[in-house]
Amino acid sequence: MPELSVVVPLFNEEESLPLLVERLLASLRPLGCPFELVLVDDGSSDRTADVLRQQAQAVPELVAVLLRRNYGQTAAMAAGFDASSGRVIVTLDGDLQNDPADIPMLLEQLEQGFDLVSGWRHQRQDHAVSRLLPSKIANGLIARVTGVKLHDYGCSLKAYRRELVEDMNLYGELHRFLPALAFIEGARIAEVKVNHNARQFGQSKYGIDRTFRVLMDLFTVWFMKRFLTRPMYVFGFGGISAMAVGAVLSAYLLAVKLGGAQIGTRPLLLVAVLALITGVQLFCFGLLSELQMRTYHESQGRPIYRVRETLRGGLAA
Repeated sequence: MPELSVVVPLFNEEESLPLLVERLLASLRPLGCPFELVLVDDGSSDRTADVLRQQAQAVPELVAVLLRRNYGQTAAMAAGFDASSGRVIVTLDGDLQNDPADIPMLLEQLEQGFDLVSGWRHQRQDHAVSRLLPSKIANGLIARVTGVKLHDYGCSLKAYRRELVEDMNLYGELHRFLPALAFIEGARIAEVKVNHNARQFGQSKYGIDRTFRVLMDLFTVWFMKRFLTRPMYVFGFGGISAMAVGAVLSAYLLAVKLGGAQIGTRPLLLVAVLALITGVQLFCFGLLSELQMRTYHESQGRPIYRVRETLRGGLAA
């Protein structure tokens, strides 16, 4: 069984793939521990799958996972996690911008008692307007919202303990928020400076449009962090507040009506009715969310807590 699994999602990387495998082997074989390279082809439209097949015949440590179509980086990474078997999992991009020579440094930091070690591309070799500026803004916003203070959320070069990865289910495009999801699970997180190379082949798969997807995913992560096990707190509070406003307005209008005034054409009547209806809907939505939350945890056998270790008779179990 391999001690280390290196997971690399690939999309149209036929030119960089042979050099990537060569550099990975040069960095990992001197470590002296059994490892595997789990390379996932995310439905590439070039010859990436063919090159992967050739590499699999020549490299005994390579595990090639070919997806039926392009599902996105999150799905490709999840497929790599499922196909891996190492006690430690390292991820990186397949475009040669991450340096495989940094992997031993991440592993050394992981052995200091951390559950996740994230790379920090402190000297990025990317275009300033389309990549660096949006990334800097996104990193600051994500750190503020999630409470996980990292300089570089977008760096794919990360090291994880297997038990941490097994506790996280990835959907949509949440791969960039893995540190935040790990933090929700109670993980200890560290960040180290890593090298970053200019792209040698092809072109970047990301553009300025990714900013909007990041914002939507960020709201999802924020909600999971704050209200995953208590959704009634957000919906119920809003519902009670709306019903209280509607009740106050209705009481005022009732008093006006009893005083002999006409209230049928007053906009305030419509506001009162909408507030009451909205409040009831939000409150009911909160109750349904509570039921769904329990189904989510109980159907998967997922407790709402995570145990780091159990001590019996002075021994960790």
